[in-house]
Amino acid sequence: MTASPAKLDSKERGAAPVALLAELTHRCPLGCPYCSNPLALDARAGELDTAEWARVFSQAAQLGVLHAHLSGGEPAARHDLAEIIAHCAKAGLYTNLITSGIGLTQDRIKELADAGLDHAQLSIQDSDAPSADRIAGYKGAFSRKQAVAQWITRVGLPLTVNAVIHQANIGRAGKMVRLAVALGARRVEIAHTQYYGWGLLNRAALMPSRAAADAAIAEVEALKKTYAGVIVIDHVIPDYHARYPKACMGGWAKRGLNVTPSGRALPCHAAETIPDLVFWNVRDRSIEDIWTNSPAFNAFRGTDWMLEPCRSCPRKTIDYGGCRCQALALTGDAREADPVCHLSPHHDKVLKVAVLAAQGEDAGGADAYSYRRMKSREPA
Repeated sequence: MTASPAKLDSKERGAAPVALLAELTHRCPLGCPYCSNPLALDARAGELDTAEWARVFSQAAQLGVLHAHLSGGEPAARHDLAEIIAHCAKAGLYTNLITSGIGLTQDRIKELADAGLDHAQLSIQDSDAPSADRIAGYKGAFSRKQAVAQWITRVGLPLTVNAVIHQANIGRAGKMVRLAVALGARRVEIAHTQYYGWGLLNRAALMPSRAAADAAIAEVEALKKTYAGVIVIDHVIPDYHARYPKACMGGWAKRGLNVTPSGRALPCHAAETIPDLVFWNVRDRSIEDIWTNSPAFNAFRGTDWMLEPCRSCPRKTIDYGGCRCQALALTGDAREADPVCHLSPHHDKVLKVAVLAAQGEDAGGADAYSYRRMKSREPA
Protein backbone atom coordinates (compact mmCIF):
# COMPACT_ATOMS: atom_id res chain seq x y z
CA MET A 1 0.00 0.00 0.00
CA THR A 2 1.01 3.61 -0.48
CA ALA A 3 0.09 6.84 1.20
CA SER A 4 -2.65 9.03 -0.23
CA PRO A 5 -1.20 12.33 -1.44
CA ALA A 6 -1.81 14.96 1.20
CA LYS A 7 -2.69 18.60 0.66
CA LEU A 8 0.35 20.27 2.15
CA ASP A 9 0.92 23.92 2.93
CA SER A 10 3.99 25.74 1.63
CA LYS A 11 5.93 25.15 4.86
CA GLU A 12 5.39 21.39 4.63
CA ARG A 13 6.48 21.36 0.99
CA GLY A 14 9.70 23.00 2.04
CA ALA A 15 12.18 24.94 -0.02
CA ALA A 16 12.94 24.53 -3.70
CA PRO A 17 15.04 21.53 -4.69
CA VAL A 18 18.80 21.96 -4.67
CA ALA A 19 19.69 19.28 -7.22
CA LEU A 20 18.30 17.65 -10.34
CA LEU A 21 19.49 14.19 -11.32
CA ALA A 22 19.01 13.99 -15.09
CA GLU A 23 19.05 10.43 -16.36
CA LEU A 24 19.82 11.37 -19.94
CA THR A 25 19.66 7.78 -21.19
CA HIS A 26 19.45 4.22 -19.91
CA ARG A 27 21.89 3.09 -22.59
CA CYS A 28 25.19 1.89 -21.13
CA PRO A 29 28.01 -0.36 -22.37
CA LEU A 30 28.51 -1.81 -18.88
CA GLY A 31 26.26 -4.40 -17.25
CA CYS A 32 27.00 -3.74 -13.56
CA PRO A 33 24.87 -6.12 -11.46
CA TYR A 34 24.40 -3.55 -8.69
CA CYS A 35 22.86 -0.93 -11.01
CA SER A 36 19.88 0.78 -9.40
CA ASN A 37 18.18 1.48 -12.74
CA PRO A 38 14.82 -0.27 -13.18
CA LEU A 39 14.73 -3.74 -14.71
CA ALA A 40 12.60 -2.37 -17.57
CA LEU A 41 14.92 0.22 -19.09
CA ASP A 42 13.73 3.15 -21.20
CA ALA A 43 14.39 2.68 -24.91
CA ARG A 44 16.33 5.25 -26.95
CA ALA A 45 13.25 6.08 -29.03
CA GLY A 46 11.45 7.45 -25.98
CA GLU A 47 14.25 9.67 -24.67
CA LEU A 48 13.76 13.40 -24.23
CA ASP A 49 15.39 15.28 -27.10
CA THR A 50 17.86 18.15 -26.76
CA ALA A 51 15.22 20.88 -26.72
CA GLU A 52 13.14 19.06 -24.12
CA TRP A 53 16.11 18.65 -21.80
CA ALA A 54 17.01 22.32 -22.32
CA ARG A 55 13.52 23.33 -21.22
CA VAL A 56 13.77 21.07 -18.14
CA PHE A 57 17.09 22.60 -17.08
CA SER A 58 15.87 26.16 -17.63
CA GLN A 59 12.78 25.50 -15.52
CA ALA A 60 14.87 23.85 -12.82
CA ALA A 61 17.22 26.83 -12.63
CA GLN A 62 14.28 29.23 -12.41
CA LEU A 63 12.87 27.17 -9.51
CA GLY A 64 16.15 27.40 -7.60
CA VAL A 65 18.01 24.22 -8.51
CA LEU A 66 21.78 24.73 -8.27
CA HIS A 67 23.26 21.39 -9.35
CA ALA A 68 22.58 19.38 -12.49
CA HIS A 69 23.86 15.81 -12.19
CA LEU A 70 24.07 14.29 -15.68
CA SER A 71 23.69 10.56 -15.38
CA GLY A 72 22.29 7.46 -17.05
CA GLY A 73 22.98 4.72 -18.06
CA GLU A 74 25.99 6.28 -19.65
CA PRO A 75 25.42 9.97 -20.51
CA ALA A 76 28.27 9.86 -23.03
CA ALA A 77 25.95 7.76 -25.20
CA ARG A 78 24.14 11.05 -25.96
CA HIS A 79 25.69 12.76 -28.99
CA ASP A 80 24.24 16.08 -27.78
CA LEU A 81 25.96 15.92 -24.36
CA ALA A 82 28.15 18.97 -25.01
CA GLU A 83 25.11 20.94 -26.15
CA ILE A 84 23.21 19.96 -22.99
CA ILE A 85 26.16 20.98 -20.79
CA ALA A 86 26.47 24.32 -22.58
CA HIS A 87 22.80 25.03 -21.97
CA CYS A 88 23.13 24.17 -18.28
CA ALA A 89 26.11 26.49 -17.97
CA LYS A 90 24.14 29.29 -19.65
CA ALA A 91 21.27 28.69 -17.21
CA GLY A 92 23.68 29.03 -14.27
CA LEU A 93 23.64 25.37 -13.21
CA TYR A 94 26.71 23.62 -11.81
CA THR A 95 27.15 20.50 -13.94
CA ASN A 96 28.43 17.16 -12.71
CA LEU A 97 28.96 14.32 -15.20
CA ILE A 98 28.43 10.85 -13.70
CA THR A 99 30.15 8.46 -16.11
CA SER A 100 31.62 5.01 -16.59
CA GLY A 101 34.18 6.63 -18.87
CA ILE A 102 33.36 4.24 -21.69
CA GLY A 103 32.51 6.27 -24.77
CA LEU A 104 34.69 9.21 -23.79
CA THR A 105 37.84 10.18 -25.70
CA GLN A 106 40.47 12.75 -24.88
CA ASP A 107 39.05 15.12 -27.49
CA ARG A 108 35.51 14.66 -26.29
CA ILE A 109 36.42 15.37 -22.68
CA LYS A 110 38.04 18.63 -23.80
CA GLU A 111 34.86 19.42 -25.76
CA LEU A 112 32.75 18.88 -22.63
CA ALA A 113 35.09 21.01 -20.53
CA ASP A 114 35.00 23.77 -23.12
CA ALA A 115 31.20 23.59 -23.10
CA GLY A 116 31.24 24.44 -19.40
CA LEU A 117 31.36 21.11 -17.53
CA ASP A 118 32.25 21.76 -13.89
CA HIS A 119 33.01 18.30 -12.46
CA ALA A 120 33.26 14.63 -13.39
CA GLN A 121 32.49 11.50 -11.37
CA LEU A 122 34.11 8.34 -12.71
CA SER A 123 32.97 4.92 -11.57
CA ILE A 124 35.39 2.09 -10.88
CA GLN A 125 34.37 -1.49 -10.15
CA ASP A 126 37.50 -2.74 -8.34
CA SER A 127 41.22 -2.09 -7.90
CA ASP A 128 41.94 -5.49 -9.46
CA ALA A 129 41.64 -5.39 -13.26
CA PRO A 130 40.21 -8.89 -13.95
CA SER A 131 37.66 -8.52 -11.16
CA ALA A 132 36.71 -5.02 -12.28
CA ASP A 133 36.09 -6.19 -15.84
CA ARG A 134 34.02 -9.16 -14.65
CA ILE A 135 31.86 -6.97 -12.43
CA ALA A 136 31.32 -4.47 -15.26
CA GLY A 137 30.65 -7.21 -17.79
CA TYR A 138 33.02 -5.39 -20.15
CA LYS A 139 36.51 -6.54 -21.09
CA GLY A 140 39.07 -3.76 -20.92
CA ALA A 141 36.91 -1.44 -18.78
CA PHE A 142 39.54 -1.13 -16.03
CA SER A 143 42.35 0.01 -18.30
CA ARG A 144 40.05 2.38 -20.17
CA LYS A 145 39.06 4.09 -16.93
CA GLN A 146 42.71 4.74 -16.05
CA ALA A 147 43.11 6.67 -19.30
CA VAL A 148 39.84 8.56 -18.86
CA ALA A 149 40.85 9.68 -15.36
CA GLN A 150 44.08 11.12 -16.78
CA TRP A 151 42.22 12.94 -19.53
CA ILE A 152 39.75 14.43 -17.04
CA THR A 153 42.44 15.80 -14.72
CA ARG A 154 44.58 16.93 -17.66
CA VAL A 155 41.92 19.41 -18.80
CA GLY A 156 41.66 20.73 -15.25
CA LEU A 157 38.32 19.22 -14.27
CA PRO A 158 37.96 18.14 -10.63
CA LEU A 159 37.53 14.38 -10.42
CA THR A 160 35.54 12.21 -8.03
CA VAL A 161 35.94 8.43 -8.12
CA ASN A 162 32.91 6.32 -7.23
CA ALA A 163 33.29 2.72 -6.05
CA VAL A 164 30.33 0.50 -5.17
CA ILE A 165 31.28 -2.08 -2.54
CA HIS A 166 29.95 -5.64 -2.48
CA GLN A 167 30.99 -9.22 -1.93
CA ALA A 168 33.40 -9.40 -4.88
CA ASN A 169 35.49 -6.34 -4.00
CA ILE A 170 34.91 -5.61 -0.31
CA GLY A 171 38.33 -6.91 0.68
CA ARG A 172 39.90 -4.18 -1.49
CA ALA A 173 37.88 -1.17 -0.30
CA GLY A 174 41.06 0.46 1.00
CA LYS A 175 42.93 -0.25 -2.23
CA MET A 176 40.16 1.54 -4.16
CA VAL A 177 40.72 4.62 -2.00
CA ARG A 178 44.43 4.43 -2.81
CA LEU A 179 43.65 3.96 -6.49
CA ALA A 180 41.51 7.12 -6.43
CA VAL A 181 44.45 9.03 -4.95
CA ALA A 182 46.74 7.65 -7.66
CA LEU A 183 44.25 8.73 -10.34
CA GLY A 184 44.37 12.31 -9.11
CA ALA A 185 40.85 12.41 -7.67
CA ARG A 186 39.96 15.12 -5.18
CA ARG A 187 37.15 13.03 -3.72
CA VAL A 188 36.26 9.34 -3.56
CA GLU A 189 32.92 7.85 -2.68
CA ILE A 190 33.04 4.38 -1.14
CA ALA A 191 29.41 3.30 -1.17
CA HIS A 192 28.20 -0.11 -0.09
CA THR A 193 25.59 -1.48 -2.48
CA GLN A 194 22.05 -0.18 -2.19
CA TYR A 195 19.61 -2.94 -3.10
CA TYR A 196 17.29 -1.44 -5.71
CA GLY A 197 16.70 -2.38 -9.33
CA TRP A 198 19.37 -4.75 -10.58
CA GLY A 199 21.06 -4.56 -7.19
CA LEU A 200 18.01 -6.11 -5.53
CA LEU A 201 17.82 -8.77 -8.23
CA ASN A 202 21.47 -9.69 -7.58
CA ARG A 203 21.39 -9.25 -3.80
CA ALA A 204 22.39 -12.86 -3.03
CA ALA A 205 25.51 -12.51 -5.18
CA LEU A 206 26.39 -9.04 -3.91
CA MET A 207 25.77 -8.86 -0.18
CA PRO A 208 28.85 -9.47 1.98
CA SER A 209 28.82 -10.83 5.51
CA ARG A 210 28.65 -8.56 8.54
CA ALA A 211 32.26 -9.44 9.39
CA ALA A 212 33.49 -8.44 5.92
CA ALA A 213 31.47 -5.22 6.02
CA ASP A 214 32.78 -4.28 9.47
CA ALA A 215 36.37 -4.85 8.36
CA ALA A 216 35.92 -2.68 5.26
CA ILE A 217 34.19 0.06 7.24
CA ALA A 218 37.03 0.16 9.78
CA GLU A 219 39.65 0.29 7.02
CA VAL A 220 37.97 3.14 5.12
CA GLU A 221 37.34 5.16 8.29
CA ALA A 222 41.02 4.83 9.21
CA LEU A 223 42.02 6.02 5.75
CA LYS A 224 40.06 9.24 6.31
CA LYS A 225 42.76 10.18 8.83
CA THR A 226 45.62 8.88 6.68
CA TYR A 227 44.53 10.94 3.66
CA ALA A 228 43.21 14.02 5.44
CA GLY A 229 44.08 17.01 3.28
CA VAL A 230 44.85 14.76 0.31
CA ILE A 231 41.43 13.46 -0.71
CA VAL A 232 37.91 13.70 0.67
CA ILE A 233 36.48 10.26 1.44
CA ASP A 234 32.68 9.98 1.44
CA HIS A 235 31.65 6.70 3.01
CA VAL A 236 28.15 5.24 2.60
CA ILE A 237 27.90 2.30 5.00
CA PRO A 238 25.66 -0.72 4.28
CA ASP A 239 22.01 -0.41 5.26
CA TYR A 240 21.47 -4.03 6.17
CA HIS A 241 24.14 -3.94 8.86
CA ALA A 242 23.03 -0.62 10.39
CA ARG A 243 21.06 0.04 13.58
CA TYR A 244 19.09 2.97 12.17
CA PRO A 245 18.12 3.69 8.54
CA LYS A 246 19.59 6.50 6.49
CA ALA A 247 17.57 9.64 5.87
CA CYS A 248 16.96 8.59 2.30
CA MET A 249 17.31 11.54 -0.08
CA GLY A 250 17.41 13.73 3.02
CA GLY A 251 13.67 13.10 3.29
CA TRP A 252 11.13 12.36 0.56
CA ALA A 253 10.98 15.19 -1.99
CA LYS A 254 12.82 17.63 0.25
CA ARG A 255 16.08 18.37 -1.58
CA GLY A 256 16.08 17.01 -5.09
CA LEU A 257 14.30 15.27 -7.92
CA ASN A 258 15.09 12.81 -10.71
CA VAL A 259 13.99 12.92 -14.31
CA THR A 260 14.08 9.64 -16.25
CA PRO A 261 15.20 9.40 -19.90
CA SER A 262 11.57 9.47 -21.04
CA GLY A 263 10.67 12.42 -18.81
CA ARG A 264 9.01 10.94 -15.73
CA ALA A 265 9.76 13.07 -12.67
CA LEU A 266 10.56 11.04 -9.55
CA PRO A 267 11.15 11.98 -5.91
CA CYS A 268 13.94 9.38 -5.78
CA HIS A 269 15.77 7.04 -8.13
CA ALA A 270 13.76 3.92 -7.24
CA ALA A 271 10.35 5.53 -6.67
CA GLU A 272 8.79 3.72 -9.63
CA THR A 273 8.97 0.46 -7.69
CA ILE A 274 6.18 1.77 -5.45
CA PRO A 275 2.80 0.84 -6.95
CA ASP A 276 -0.08 3.31 -7.31
CA LEU A 277 2.12 6.42 -7.22
CA VAL A 278 1.24 8.84 -10.01
CA PHE A 279 4.30 10.26 -11.76
CA TRP A 280 3.93 13.38 -13.84
CA ASN A 281 6.02 13.85 -16.96
CA VAL A 282 8.12 16.91 -17.79
CA ARG A 283 6.67 16.80 -21.30
CA ASP A 284 3.28 17.69 -19.82
CA ARG A 285 4.05 19.68 -16.65
CA SER A 286 6.58 22.25 -15.52
CA ILE A 287 9.26 21.37 -12.98
CA GLU A 288 7.70 23.82 -10.50
CA ASP A 289 4.25 22.28 -10.89
CA ILE A 290 5.67 18.77 -10.44
CA TRP A 291 7.72 19.74 -7.38
CA THR A 292 4.79 21.48 -5.75
CA ASN A 293 1.73 19.49 -6.74
CA SER A 294 2.68 16.04 -8.05
CA PRO A 295 0.85 13.24 -6.16
CA ALA A 296 4.05 11.17 -6.10
CA PHE A 297 6.09 14.02 -4.59
CA ASN A 298 3.47 14.70 -1.92
CA ALA A 299 2.84 11.04 -1.05
CA PHE A 300 5.46 10.83 1.72
CA ARG A 301 6.21 14.46 2.46
CA GLY A 302 5.98 15.51 6.06
CA THR A 303 5.15 12.93 8.73
CA ASP A 304 1.35 12.47 8.57
CA TRP A 305 1.69 9.35 6.39
CA MET A 306 3.77 7.51 8.99
CA LEU A 307 2.68 4.38 10.82
CA GLU A 308 3.95 3.30 14.21
CA PRO A 309 6.63 3.09 15.48
CA CYS A 310 7.76 6.00 13.25
CA ARG A 311 4.78 8.22 14.05
CA SER A 312 5.73 8.58 17.71
CA CYS A 313 9.51 8.15 17.30
CA PRO A 314 11.77 11.10 18.25
CA ARG A 315 13.91 10.30 15.17
CA LYS A 316 11.09 10.80 12.69
CA THR A 317 12.43 14.18 11.57
CA ILE A 318 16.00 12.83 11.52
CA ASP A 319 15.69 9.75 9.32
CA TYR A 320 12.09 10.30 8.09
CA GLY A 321 11.32 6.63 8.62
CA GLY A 322 14.14 5.57 6.30
CA CYS A 323 13.76 4.50 2.69
CA ARG A 324 10.24 4.08 1.30
CA CYS A 325 11.43 1.84 -1.54
CA GLN A 326 13.35 -0.41 0.83
CA ALA A 327 10.32 -0.60 3.12
CA LEU A 328 8.24 -1.73 0.17
CA ALA A 329 10.81 -4.27 -1.03
CA LEU A 330 11.09 -5.91 2.38
CA THR A 331 7.57 -5.56 3.83
CA GLY A 332 5.26 -5.04 0.85
CA ASP A 333 4.09 -1.67 2.24
CA ALA A 334 5.93 1.58 1.51
CA ARG A 335 4.42 3.21 4.63
CA GLU A 336 6.14 0.85 7.04
CA ALA A 337 9.25 1.78 8.98
CA ASP A 338 12.35 0.89 7.01
CA PRO A 339 13.16 -2.64 8.29
CA VAL A 340 16.81 -1.63 8.64
CA CYS A 341 15.72 0.15 11.83
CA HIS A 342 16.06 -2.10 14.88
CA LEU A 343 12.73 -0.68 16.12
CA SER A 344 10.84 -1.87 13.04
CA PRO A 345 8.48 -4.83 13.59
CA HIS A 346 9.95 -6.20 10.34
CA HIS A 347 13.62 -5.94 11.36
CA ASP A 348 13.85 -9.73 11.43
CA LYS A 349 13.62 -9.70 7.61
CA VAL A 350 16.86 -7.73 7.40
CA LEU A 351 18.57 -9.99 9.91
CA LYS A 352 17.51 -13.06 7.93
CA VAL A 353 18.93 -11.66 4.69
CA ALA A 354 22.20 -10.79 6.43
CA VAL A 355 22.51 -14.33 7.83
CA LEU A 356 21.91 -15.81 4.37
CA ALA A 357 24.57 -13.48 2.94
CA ALA A 358 27.13 -14.76 5.44
CA GLN A 359 26.25 -18.35 4.59
CA GLY A 360 26.59 -17.66 0.87
CA GLU A 361 29.97 -15.98 1.39
CA ASP A 362 31.22 -18.93 3.44
CA ALA A 363 30.20 -21.22 0.59
CA GLY A 364 32.14 -19.16 -1.93
CA GLY A 365 29.32 -16.82 -2.97
CA ALA A 366 27.23 -16.81 -6.12
CA ASP A 367 29.10 -17.39 -9.36
CA ALA A 368 26.73 -15.67 -11.77
CA TYR A 369 25.29 -12.18 -12.04
CA SER A 370 22.19 -11.09 -13.89
CA TYR A 371 23.90 -8.36 -15.87
CA ARG A 372 22.07 -5.16 -16.68
CA ARG A 373 21.41 -5.08 -20.43
CA MET A 374 19.31 -2.87 -22.69
CA LYS A 375 18.30 -5.61 -25.13
CA SER A 376 15.97 -7.40 -22.75
CA ARG A 377 13.04 -5.88 -20.93
CA GLU A 378 13.51 -8.53 -18.27
CA PRO A 379 16.70 -9.59 -16.41
CA ALA A 380 18.98 -11.97 -18.28
